Parts: sequence; C-alpha cells; structure tokens
Amino acid sequence: MAAVQWHSRARRYEAELQSCGLEVAPVEFGDYHPLKSITVTDSKSRRGARKGSTSSSSSSSSSVAPDPLSSMLDGMDPLSMFAAASASEPPLTLSQSSSTGDFGRGKRKEKEDEVGVDFEPWSCKRGEILARFTTTEKLSINLFMGSDKGKAPSPASSAVSEKVRTRLEELDDLEEGSQRELLNLSQQDYVNRIEELNQSLKEAWASDQKVKALKIVIQCSKLLSDTAVIQFYPSKFVLITDILDTFGLLVYERIWSMCSDPRPLPDSFTADEVHDTAKETCLNWFFKIASIRELIPRLYVEVALLKCNRFLTKCGIQETVPRLTAMIRGIGDPLVAVYARAYLCRIGMEVAPHLKDSLNKNFFDLLGTFRQIHGDSVQNQLVLQRVEIPVYLTLYSPAIHWILQCVSYRAPEALLTEMMERCKKLGNNALLLNSVMWAFRAEFIATRATDFIGMIKDCDEAGFPKHLLFGSLGRSLACADPPEAERLPILNEAWKVITKVRSPQDYINCAEIWVEFTCRHFTKREVNTVLSDIIKHMTPDRAFEDAYPQLQSVIRKILTYFHDFSVLFSMERFLPFMDMFQKDSVRVEVCRSIMDVFIKHQQEPTRDPVILNALLHVCKTMHDSVNALTLEDEKRSLALLINGFIRMVSFGRDFEQQLSFCVEARATFCNLEPVLVQLIHTVNQLAMETRRVMRGSHSRKTAAFVRACAAYSFITIPSLSSIFSRLNLYLLSGQVALANQCLSQADAFLKAAVSVLPEVPRSVSIEGKLRSSECFLLDFINNFLSALLVVPDHPEAGVLYLVRGLLNMVQDYTWEDNSDAKVQVYISALPLLAAMSQETYLYSIPKVDSNETLYGGDPKFVAEINKLCETLIGQVLDHLKSLGRDESVRRQGSLAFSLFGCLLAHGDLRNNKLNQLAVNLWNLSHKQGYCDTRTAVRTLEFIKHQAQQPDMAHLSDMLQRLTLQSRT
Repeated sequence: MAAVQWHSRARRYEAELQSCGLEVAPVEFGDYHPLKSITVTDSKSRRGARKGSTSSSSSSSSSVAPDPLSSMLDGMDPLSMFAAASASEPPLTLSQSSSTGDFGRGKRKEKEDEVGVDFEPWSCKRGEILARFTTTEKLSINLFMGSDKGKAPSPASSAVSEKVRTRLEELDDLEEGSQRELLNLSQQDYVNRIEELNQSLKEAWASDQKVKALKIVIQCSKLLSDTAVIQFYPSKFVLITDILDTFGLLVYERIWSMCSDPRPLPDSFTADEVHDTAKETCLNWFFKIASIRELIPRLYVEVALLKCNRFLTKCGIQETVPRLTAMIRGIGDPLVAVYARAYLCRIGMEVAPHLKDSLNKNFFDLLGTFRQIHGDSVQNQLVLQRVEIPVYLTLYSPAIHWILQCVSYRAPEALLTEMMERCKKLGNNALLLNSVMWAFRAEFIATRATDFIGMIKDCDEAGFPKHLLFGSLGRSLACADPPEAERLPILNEAWKVITKVRSPQDYINCAEIWVEFTCRHFTKREVNTVLSDIIKHMTPDRAFEDAYPQLQSVIRKILTYFHDFSVLFSMERFLPFMDMFQKDSVRVEVCRSIMDVFIKHQQEPTRDPVILNALLHVCKTMHDSVNALTLEDEKRSLALLINGFIRMVSFGRDFEQQLSFCVEARATFCNLEPVLVQLIHTVNQLAMETRRVMRGSHSRKTAAFVRACAAYSFITIPSLSSIFSRLNLYLLSGQVALANQCLSQADAFLKAAVSVLPEVPRSVSIEGKLRSSECFLLDFINNFLSALLVVPDHPEAGVLYLVRGLLNMVQDYTWEDNSDAKVQVYISALPLLAAMSQETYLYSIPKVDSNETLYGGDPKFVAEINKLCETLIGQVLDHLKSLGRDESVRRQGSLAFSLFGCLLAHGDLRNNKLNQLAVNLWNLSHKQGYCDTRTAVRTLEFIKHQAQQPDMAHLSDMLQRLTLQSRT
C-alpha cells in the first residue's frame, strides 16, 4: 500500500452546528396550540351489527393515529363500564337490602373477632424469655420409654369400645412406669432433650402412631408441674408449650383433612359442615384427654386442642374456655397456675379473641392467688432453693404481662380505671402494677401518670424495687405525652428515685428509659443535668464498661431529638459522656451514629468552630480505628461519613481558612484514600470558586492562592495507591490550573500523568474481582487527548511535546496479547491532530493562548501535524496487515471501519490517495461480511447528505465506489 499523504479537512464549526439544528416548520397558532386536545374518531365496525349492514362504520374525523391506550379500552374505561352495568341492574328489594345489611354486620363482627397486627404475638416474646431466664443448676427430665404395644393401628374390624379400651390401657402403661428419669442435665442438654421429644412427636405422627404421639405430649406436660429449678421455669414453659402447639396443629389439620372430600372446608366453616367421621375422630381425641388422671397434663393437652371444638358444636369453644379457667383453680403452686392461665389466654386469643369475659375471669382469678406468694409453702420452697423474693417475683412477669396484654387488647379506658382500683385494694401490689403499666395503651397510662406515681410511692419496695416500676412508667411516657403541666413534676419525682439506685446496672437500665422522656419534652439544660448524673453514677470503678448497650441507647435517643449540633455540642457534659466509651469498637459505632445524624439533618454548610472541632474529633476517632485488618467495605463506609462532613464545611469567602482546613484534614485522615480524593476535589473546586469570586480584583493574591491549591493537589496525589485515581486527578488538577491561567502548574500535572501511565497494571481489582485495566486506560487516554487541544506547547519542549510524549508511552506500554488497544489510541489521536490543524479551535479557555494563537496556522506547524498523522495511519495499516495474516478478520474489519470513519470525518478526501485509502478501508471492513449492516447503511446516508454541502461534491464520486456486502 502506497505511502499516505494526510491533509486535515478544513472545518467551519459554526456553520456545521447550524446545519445540525432542527428544521423550523411554520404553524398557524389560530388552529393549533400545544395544550389543545386532539379528538380522534376511530373507524371500526359496530358491535352486534348485522352482516351486510351499510351503517356499520363511521369515518375518522382526524388524520392523527388513534391513541393505543384508548383503543385498548374500546372507547370505554373499566369504571365507566362498571357504572353502566350498575345503572342497568334493577334496584334492590327490601329483602335484598336486609340481607346485605346482615352481611355487613357479619363482616364487622368477623373483623372484631380477629387479632390485628397491633397485637404483639407470642413469637416476639418467646426469644426474650429464653434469653432472660437461664440457670446453671442441674435439671432432670422424664423421657418416654413406652412399650411397643399400640404402635400399629387397631384393625379396622375392631369395635369402637375395644379401641377405646386398648388406648386407655396404653395410657395406663405410660403412667405405670414406662418412663425413665434423666438427672444432672445442663441447661443446653435439657433443651436438646426437649427438642428430641418434639422431633419424636413429629416422627410418631408421621408413622401413624397417634397414641405414642399423645403419650409424648402427656409426658412433656407433666414437666410443667416440676418447679425444682424455679429460675428456669419460664423458659421450660416456652419449650414445652412449643411441643403442645405442634401437637394441637397436627390434630387440627388431621381432622380438617378428613372433611376435605370432595372439597376443602372454608376457613369460616361451621360444625354443620363437618363430616360425622371427622366429628367422631375429634370426640375420640377429647375422650382420650379426659382419661388423663393428672390435672396439669390433662389441662394443657385439652387447651392445645381447644381449636378442635369448632368441629363439634358452634358454641364448643365458648363453653369450654370457662370450664378450663375453673380447672386452673385446682393448681396449688401459684407460679404453675399463672403460666397455665397464660397458656389458656394465648390459645384463647388465637381461636376466640372475642371471649373477653373468660380472659377477664382468668385475670381476676390470678389476683386471688397473690396471697399465696407469701404463704409458708412458697416461702419454704424459696428458702430450699436459695431464691430471693425479688428474683422470684420476676418469674411471674412474662405470664402476667401476657395475660394483661390479652385482657387490655382493644379494651376501653374504663378497664384501666378498674384495674387501678383493684391494685389499690391489694395494697398496690408492685408486681401487678408493673404488669398493668406494661400491658395497657401508653396513652391511657400517660394521662394517669401522676396517679401511677402516687401508687408507686405506696408500694412495698422489699418485694419489687420501685426503680423497676418507674422504668415501666417511663416506657409508656416515651410513647405518649402526659399533660404538659405535669411533665416537670413527673420527671422530678422519677429522678428522685432513680438517682438513689445504688447498683450501676439497675441505675442505667432505668435512667436510659427516662432519657427519652427528658429529650422529648425538655431543653438541653435538663438533658445536660441527666448526662451529668449518669456520668456520676457510671464512672466509679469503671462501671460504664458493663453498660455500653444502655449508654449507646442514651446517645441514640439524644440524637433523635437534637439535630442542631451547635446546641448538642454546647452541652457541657456531652463530650465527657462520650469519653466513657473506652472500647474501640463501641466508640467507633457511637461516632458513626453521630455522623449519620449530622449528614442526614445538617441542611446548610457550617463554619461553627464548636461543631468543627467536635466533629473533627469524632471523625478522627473513626479514622484511627482503621488498621491492616480492616475490611474494604468498612473503610468505604467510614470514608463516606467523613466525606459527608468535609462537604458540609464552608468558610464562605475566607478561602485561605478553607484551604487550611483541608490541610489539617489531610494530615488527620491520611489512611483513608477516598477522603484524600474528596479533599483534592474540594481544593480544585475552591480554586475555581476563588477565580470566579475574585475575578478582576487582587489578581496577584488570587494567582498565589490558586498556585497554593495546585501545590496541595500535586503533593497529595502521589500518596494515592489507586493508579486510576492518580491519573484522573492529575488530569483534573491540570485542567483546573489551566482554567486559572497557571500554565506551569498545568504543564506539571499533565506531564506527571503521562509519566504515571507505564505504571498501570494489566489488571485491577474491582469490588474484589480482577478485571482487565485496558478499558479504563483507554477511557482515560481519550479524556486526556480531548484536554490537550487547548494546552499550549511549552516554549522549550518542542512542537506537540505532550502529544508525542503520550504516544511514546502508548508505544512502549505492554498491552495484552491479541489486543487492539494501542491502535485504537492511534485512531483516537487523529481527530485531536486534525482539530489542532484548524485556524480556529473548537473550544478555548479565556485568557489562555492555545496553539492556534501561538503558531497562527504556521505551515511548519501544520506540516508537523500531518507528518505525525501519517505515522499513526501507517502504524494502523501495518496492524491491519498483521491481522489479515493471523486470520483475525473480525477485528480487522472493525478497526478498518473505525479508521474509515475517522478519515471521513476529519480527513481531506479531495486528496486522491487519501480518498482511495478510505475506499480500500471500506472494502476491507466489508470483505468478510462482519460489518454491521445498519451502521453501514446509516454511514452511506450520511455521506450522501454531506455530498450535498458546498465544497463536498467529491464525496459523490467516492459514494459510487462504496458498496454494501453481507456475509453469505
């Protein structure tokens, strides 16, 4: 192929821009307005018209295409169709109206019978109970070791009486010694054994050994009468009732499935819809339960099957619950009895929440058992197990809380008044009063907060500490507001009790609750007083080390209500309070929470020295936690928070102070690279803002300041480990320096970028995965080339020294094997060189003389550009030849088409050799049929359009020689 003689096409940028504008069409505004609606009448056949009808269509009143959304509706929207259908229906008769009213009342009643999402389910309390009530004492358990008798189902031909007799004998076999006691179990061993029983229950049921399953449930229920390790009883209750729940569900689903032929029962079925066989099976289960001799297992198993009463009679559940409530009176141990009531209330709320009378009856029966707590039997048991009465009383809390939650659910406010009166009659029983404040709606408690404080004062502190009662009251007041006039007296009365608590753990548990009430209703003065008192109690003996969760909660509550950080940091005791977080991980977490709130709620930039000093300290704490073991995600998260703070710092027009802050921040946050990147961006923005604000005044001072900003960036960028962060920031900083007429600084940045290019690795880590760096490098080089258009040559460095330096680096760089990246860079450089040869550049920088001014279109300068272009084209053509030898025809065609497009856009194709080269490249790109046909067609249309322009007639001749070829 002959040597190429490059000549750039002369460009008239303004004329080209105008030719690319949209065509203007004249519009008569009397007939048209953009907001005027367009009426479309679609021509289509009428529905239901007879065949051959001459009036089956209507003509369109507009030439505008019909709206596809309107056509989908066939002229009528669904609401209009519904209204039309309703209008065509006959009016309701009196009987229809009556039945509809009944249906509406039935729906409302059904709604009332359901438990809503505002009712906290048992599953939420289960985990808390298991975590709270633990023991180190040794436990015992009776494992079922039943005989093989009854494992196979009775023959179908057996009489019903024989079946019953056989099953009763099997139950007797259980009670007569078919069991084994395991002793000296740890708590975890005990839990594992219970889980084994639960699994055995499921396996027995799956293998159709229903009697064995019942025996397992009875065996487990008996464990609830054992209070040998009394501190563990609430957790034991949770574990055992899980098994009972499983059993109850299995039995219910079994009976329900018997009614599913030919179709399943609806959820709202009645007993009349149940098959006789299913009813018989259900009765059989209840007969088995009735034969259990001991009260506690008989009671628990029947409660577990309470829902099955729906299969028998309409009022089965309503009649059974009062009977079960009365049965619980036969349990002598008050702790066992209260949990039995809790289980009955739990199942009752699931199957019949409307039976409020039975729920209330359970609670009132509970009140009658309180005197047993101080009886000889209980006291002797506590002495034997060495359990203090306050600890013993806390065992009642989960059960009483649950019973009261059921009783108070959607209850009227009058019920709370009744409860308070009953508490007073019992001598303000602290345990009951605590549960009342937990269970009833916070609004009800808040309106009577002063009354509750009076009742708390009258309670006997020996059995239940008053600070626990104030803690329960504080939880309600954190959710609802008491009368405004009572708020300060309430806080004073509560804090008088709280501040006298000697145990640091008990103190902080209660104080943490009341911090929210203080923040919610009072100013920084009261909050500061509370913080001072907390510091006073938690500092001795480093008690704060055992209370980090509560102290963190205090911080979160303060941040919830105080978003003005000038107010927050003006509290004298806030920072000393922060000093109590001595553990590194906790201190960092607290600092993160502070920065999260600052970034979220700080609306305006700040220069307040109090805020800046405090938050610098907070951010430094986060930064100093970074070490070699810190995960990248953690570093990124911390950097985002610190960057958010940096962006909110502004000293207005005091640019020197802003730069001083950035210098201090660089020294403080040197280990977090994203923060250094943010600081460099901030300084570059500062330099541009300085030039904009100070334009025309103090030019020497402004120039000195901009040079200082450039020096800041030039010093900071090399400390970055990310190669592409360095490259992009060198380029950005060079552009900023150039925009501020700091030519020597811009030159230094750009030369530094070129010198860094050989350091780019062949692969980089992106989100933990290695990826080729080639695409990122190409993107950077293209951006760099576009910036070089306005960069003037250095008088001592020669013509196009930056372009030549860049291309030399590209030439020497070790690219990937079978890569076309180097040639792509050469092709990308041609548009830049073509633009440099123009008399007027496409864009320029004010007050900066680019090469168009320096050389003034000097022929020698243009000759240098043409010579360099010819060298680059020669390199590309050599690469295309090598691809042809290697049979890489697809890559060859793609590169050939790219070079063709470059020649078409920027080369002077009036030159015959250049014109012929373009034709050859076109043919080469189509030689194997890999060129995209659509792109080729659009290119030909562009050439045809360009040929109609002045001085572009030569393109018509070239167009005749360009043919489309497709791969066959």
